[in-house]
Amino acid sequence: MTITELKAILVEAQNAATAKSMELYNRYGTDHVGCCGFAWVNIYEHNGQKIKGNTKLGRLLKQAGVRQDWTRAFSVWGGEWYHGQSIDIKEAGAQAYAEVLRKHGFTAYAGSRLD
Repeated sequence: MTITELKAILVEAQNAATAKSMELYNRYGTDHVGCCGFAWVNIYEHNGQKIKGNTKLGRLLKQAGVRQDWTRAFSVWGGEWYHGQSIDIKEAGAQAYAEVLRKHGFTAYAGSRLD
C-alpha cells in the first residue's frame, strides 16, 4: 500500500463519518441531545497482520496523521469528523469510519466514553 492509497482510504472513511454525523445532526436539528462524550476508531490489523509503529503500514499511518495511543493501537478521534458534543452523533460517525476501514481489510473498531 502506498501513502496515496492509504490517504484515499482515510478520506473515504472521514467522508462517511462526516456524512453519518450530519445525517443524525439534521435529524435531531440540534447537538443538544443525549449525553456529551467522545468517540474514536482504533485500528489494529490489516489483512490479518498486526500493525506496529515500526512496520511499513505503521509508518504510513503515522505519515498520514494517524496517531498511536497508549495501548499502541492507531486511533482517529471523533473531533476529526464532528465538532459537537453529542456522543450519539460521534458514535454514529465512528461506526461509519470503522466500516469503511473494514471494507479495505483493516481490523478497526469504534469506541466511545461519556464526558
